[in-house]
Amino acid sequence: MKSRLGLLYFLQFGVWGSYLSSFGQLLGKGGLGGDIAWFYAAVGLLALLTPALAGHIADATRKPARILGICHLCAALAMTCCWAYCLGHDKFEFWPMFLPYIAFLAFYMPTIALANTTTFSILHSHGIRPVDAFPSIRIWGTVGFVFAMWFVNCAWYDDGAFGITFSDADVHARMRFQYNSMQLLCSAALGLVTAALTLLLPSSESESGGVKSAQSKSVASIFGLKAFSLFKIPDVRTFLIFMMFMGVCLQISNGYAVPFINHFMGIPEYAGNFIASNGTLLFSLSQISEACCMLLVGKAIKRLGIRIVVTLAMAAWCLRFVFLGIGNPGAGMIFLILSMIVYGIAFNFLTIASHLYMESRCSGDNKGFGQGLVMMMTNGIGATCGIVGAGAIINAFCDWEMVKLPSGNMMRLFMGQWEWAWLIFGSYAAVIGILFVCIFRVKKSESARKCE
Repeated sequence: MKSRLGLLYFLQFGVWGSYLSSFGQLLGKGGLGGDIAWFYAAVGLLALLTPALAGHIADATRKPARILGICHLCAALAMTCCWAYCLGHDKFEFWPMFLPYIAFLAFYMPTIALANTTTFSILHSHGIRPVDAFPSIRIWGTVGFVFAMWFVNCAWYDDGAFGITFSDADVHARMRFQYNSMQLLCSAALGLVTAALTLLLPSSESESGGVKSAQSKSVASIFGLKAFSLFKIPDVRTFLIFMMFMGVCLQISNGYAVPFINHFMGIPEYAGNFIASNGTLLFSLSQISEACCMLLVGKAIKRLGIRIVVTLAMAAWCLRFVFLGIGNPGAGMIFLILSMIVYGIAFNFLTIASHLYMESRCSGDNKGFGQGLVMMMTNGIGATCGIVGAGAIINAFCDWEMVKLPSGNMMRLFMGQWEWAWLIFGSYAAVIGILFVCIFRVKKSESARKCE
């Protein structure tokens, strides 16, 4: 039973890992490099709207696994349409590419919460406490995400032939999935397998009638709009406003880190460099660091409190961007690696600490609303505004150019003064972190209470 749930998470996040970090390179190759920000902003916008609605339907039908499977099936079909469009066009137009991608996100984003709901329900049905079993199951999601990134980075397909390569000098290098639409096909295929797997999952208490069906709810309840009443609490209001500004950092590197790393292939000094030609592989270190740092968050909050932990998160975000700005695949390679390592602290310390703080400050009736609200402020409003703003800044310093590779092939790369863009983002994170530690106040005992 646990093995099937672990496989569920492996596939669940493999769908996302297949394209999320390399999607920007594909868009740039197809002539939509200036619109990368809007495709990543859509992730935050859809995360605001669809999960609550899908969750309400799952509660009402008492069949979260079935809703999960249907969502994955529809998402896979939408991503297949996106792949088919790319396959038939060398140059992409915005709306024919954007609309099927929006459809994919509309069905995929709810699956993250639905997978959790399904897993918790199955564990309860088998008399297993989620707190004991869930971490060992959830870790397979990170493994799946990283594995998908590695596969897309190395795999190539050319005229009926398939292979694996790490070298930019390989004649098939430009056909690697990280550069073309095959990354979308991988995502769609994994989505179809995930949908099929939901039919093989054990029955849960919600499906057998152990959980009562949800009562009718207002539109405000379904979408969590009542959570805004929490803004009446002064320290919660201050915290959430800062979370919105901190959430600006969340999607920037997802959208632009791989195009940035790949651009070194267009600089003669680094042409043929292993790191430069394996941007997706290098970026996967961020996810490995994220998994490792999950174990540190609880202990850090107990010892330091929410205020210091969140401040450390913003310091890590600052270092994340600054290291990217001063790093390169040569003598500065250590800074690129360090940038990937500090990501685990930056992401986990910010997101997990924010959820634990809201858990400690909300009453029983408002806990669900509180968690939804902090997600809305960080992953929704903050991340969406952040990636759109970052796109404007990066487009001011960089432009897509056709560059000749060591293999003799031509490739479109995002060339320009990347260091200035990264340093701007790093300065922003530093300013927000300093303001937070100066303005926000909370008792250490109160912030750690729920973690103990």
